[in-house]
Amino acid sequence: MPVRPDFTERPNTIPWPPLLLLAGIAAGVALGAWLPIPVSPPAAVQIAGYFLIAIGIAFDFSAIWTMWRARTNILPHKAAGELVTSGPFRLSRNPIYVGNTITLFAMAFTFSNLWYAIAALVMALLVDRLAIRREEAHLAARFGKTWNAYASRTPRWLF
Repeated sequence: MPVRPDFTERPNTIPWPPLLLLAGIAAGVALGAWLPIPVSPPAAVQIAGYFLIAIGIAFDFSAIWTMWRARTNILPHKAAGELVTSGPFRLSRNPIYVGNTITLFAMAFTFSNLWYAIAALVMALLVDRLAIRREEAHLAARFGKTWNAYASRTPRWLF
Protein backbone atom coordinates (compact mmCIF):
# COMPACT_ATOMS: atom_id res chain seq x y z
CA MET A 1 0.00 0.00 0.00
CA PRO A 2 1.53 3.35 -0.97
CA VAL A 3 2.14 5.65 1.97
CA ARG A 4 1.36 9.33 1.69
CA PRO A 5 4.27 11.48 2.86
CA ASP A 6 2.24 13.21 5.57
CA PHE A 7 1.69 9.86 7.32
CA THR A 8 5.37 9.73 8.28
CA GLU A 9 5.02 12.80 10.49
CA ARG A 10 1.68 12.03 12.13
CA PRO A 11 -1.39 10.01 11.20
CA ASN A 12 -4.02 12.75 11.55
CA THR A 13 -4.48 16.40 12.40
CA ILE A 14 -7.71 15.76 14.32
CA PRO A 15 -7.92 13.34 17.30
CA TRP A 16 -10.91 11.46 15.84
CA PRO A 17 -11.27 8.53 18.27
CA PRO A 18 -11.98 10.44 21.51
CA LEU A 19 -14.18 12.90 19.63
CA LEU A 20 -16.16 10.05 18.09
CA LEU A 21 -16.55 8.34 21.46
CA LEU A 22 -17.91 11.53 23.00
CA ALA A 23 -20.20 12.01 19.99
CA GLY A 24 -21.47 8.44 20.37
CA ILE A 25 -22.26 8.98 24.04
CA ALA A 26 -23.95 12.31 23.30
CA ALA A 27 -25.94 10.76 20.43
CA GLY A 28 -27.08 7.93 22.70
CA VAL A 29 -28.26 10.36 25.35
CA ALA A 30 -29.93 12.78 22.91
CA LEU A 31 -31.56 10.17 20.68
CA GLY A 32 -32.60 8.12 23.71
CA ALA A 33 -34.47 11.15 25.04
CA TRP A 34 -35.86 12.34 21.71
CA LEU A 35 -36.72 9.04 19.98
CA PRO A 36 -36.28 6.20 22.46
CA ILE A 37 -35.57 2.67 21.30
CA PRO A 38 -35.84 1.02 24.68
CA VAL A 39 -34.62 -2.45 25.41
CA SER A 40 -35.84 -4.28 28.45
CA PRO A 41 -33.07 -6.68 29.30
CA PRO A 42 -33.36 -8.92 32.32
CA ALA A 43 -31.48 -7.82 35.42
CA ALA A 44 -28.71 -10.33 34.67
CA VAL A 45 -28.08 -8.70 31.28
CA GLN A 46 -27.96 -5.25 32.87
CA ILE A 47 -25.44 -6.53 35.42
CA ALA A 48 -23.44 -8.08 32.57
CA GLY A 49 -23.56 -4.65 30.90
CA TYR A 50 -21.87 -3.07 33.91
CA PHE A 51 -19.28 -5.85 33.82
CA LEU A 52 -18.64 -5.21 30.11
CA ILE A 53 -18.33 -1.47 30.72
CA ALA A 54 -15.69 -2.26 33.35
CA ILE A 55 -13.89 -4.56 30.89
CA GLY A 56 -13.94 -1.86 28.19
CA ILE A 57 -12.57 0.77 30.56
CA ALA A 58 -9.95 -1.67 31.89
CA PHE A 59 -8.88 -2.41 28.31
CA ASP A 60 -8.47 1.35 27.72
CA PHE A 61 -6.45 1.96 30.87
CA SER A 62 -4.31 -1.12 30.36
CA ALA A 63 -3.40 0.08 26.86
CA ILE A 64 -2.72 3.62 28.05
CA TRP A 65 -0.55 2.31 30.90
CA THR A 66 1.37 0.04 28.49
CA MET A 67 2.01 2.96 26.14
CA TRP A 68 3.05 5.20 29.02
CA ARG A 69 5.54 2.56 30.24
CA ALA A 70 6.96 2.36 26.71
CA ARG A 71 7.34 6.16 26.82
CA THR A 72 5.42 6.65 23.61
CA ASN A 73 2.68 9.05 22.61
CA ILE A 74 -0.93 8.07 23.34
CA LEU A 75 -2.58 10.87 21.39
CA PRO A 76 -4.10 9.52 18.16
CA HIS A 77 -3.20 12.58 16.10
CA LYS A 78 0.48 12.70 17.09
CA ALA A 79 3.45 10.68 15.80
CA ALA A 80 4.25 7.35 17.43
CA GLY A 81 7.60 7.24 19.18
CA GLU A 82 7.66 3.47 19.74
CA LEU A 83 5.81 0.48 18.34
CA VAL A 84 4.08 -1.08 21.34
CA THR A 85 3.35 -4.80 20.96
CA SER A 86 3.06 -5.95 24.59
CA GLY A 87 0.20 -6.02 27.08
CA PRO A 88 -3.21 -5.61 25.44
CA PHE A 89 -1.45 -4.87 22.15
CA ARG A 90 -0.77 -8.62 21.92
CA LEU A 91 -4.53 -9.15 21.52
CA SER A 92 -5.36 -6.19 19.29
CA ARG A 93 -3.50 -3.52 17.36
CA ASN A 94 -6.10 -1.05 18.68
CA PRO A 95 -7.01 -1.99 22.26
CA ILE A 96 -8.15 1.53 23.18
CA TYR A 97 -10.63 1.58 20.32
CA VAL A 98 -11.77 -1.94 21.24
CA GLY A 99 -12.30 -0.78 24.83
CA ASN A 100 -14.24 2.29 23.68
CA THR A 101 -16.48 0.18 21.45
CA ILE A 102 -17.14 -2.43 24.14
CA THR A 103 -17.97 0.31 26.65
CA LEU A 104 -20.38 2.14 24.35
CA PHE A 105 -22.05 -1.08 23.21
CA ALA A 106 -22.49 -2.32 26.79
CA MET A 107 -24.15 0.96 27.72
CA ALA A 108 -27.12 -0.04 25.52
CA PHE A 109 -28.02 -2.89 27.84
CA THR A 110 -26.93 -1.27 31.06
CA PHE A 111 -29.04 1.83 30.47
CA SER A 112 -31.83 0.21 28.36
CA ASN A 113 -31.14 2.43 25.34
CA LEU A 114 -30.46 0.74 22.00
CA TRP A 115 -29.07 3.99 20.54
CA TYR A 116 -25.80 3.29 22.35
CA ALA A 117 -25.38 0.01 20.45
CA ILE A 118 -26.09 1.76 17.14
CA ALA A 119 -23.67 4.55 18.09
CA ALA A 120 -21.02 1.94 18.97
CA LEU A 121 -21.26 0.38 15.51
CA VAL A 122 -21.16 3.75 13.75
CA MET A 123 -18.27 4.91 15.95
CA ALA A 124 -16.27 1.72 15.24
CA LEU A 125 -16.77 2.14 11.49
CA LEU A 126 -15.77 5.81 11.57
CA VAL A 127 -12.74 5.16 13.82
CA ASP A 128 -11.64 2.46 11.40
CA ARG A 129 -11.93 4.77 8.39
CA LEU A 130 -10.81 8.08 9.91
CA ALA A 131 -8.13 6.92 12.33
CA ILE A 132 -7.02 3.29 12.18
CA ARG A 133 -6.25 3.16 8.45
CA ARG A 134 -4.22 6.36 8.68
CA GLU A 135 -2.49 5.24 11.90
CA GLU A 136 -1.52 1.96 10.26
CA ALA A 137 -0.03 3.79 7.29
CA HIS A 138 1.86 6.02 9.75
CA LEU A 139 3.19 3.01 11.69
CA ALA A 140 4.18 1.23 8.46
CA ALA A 141 6.10 4.31 7.33
CA ARG A 142 7.84 4.71 10.71
CA PHE A 143 8.53 1.08 11.64
CA GLY A 144 8.60 -0.79 8.30
CA LYS A 145 9.26 -4.52 8.61
CA THR A 146 8.75 -4.54 12.38
CA TRP A 147 5.25 -3.10 11.88
CA ASN A 148 4.50 -5.55 9.05
CA ALA A 149 5.47 -8.54 11.22
CA TYR A 150 3.37 -7.27 14.12
CA ALA A 151 0.37 -6.49 11.87
CA SER A 152 0.52 -9.94 10.30
CA ARG A 153 0.23 -11.72 13.66
CA THR A 154 -2.09 -9.35 15.59
CA PRO A 155 -5.69 -8.57 14.56
CA ARG A 156 -6.80 -5.01 13.95
CA TRP A 157 -9.69 -5.38 16.41
CA LEU A 158 -9.97 -8.67 18.31
CA PHE A 159 -10.49 -11.08 15.44
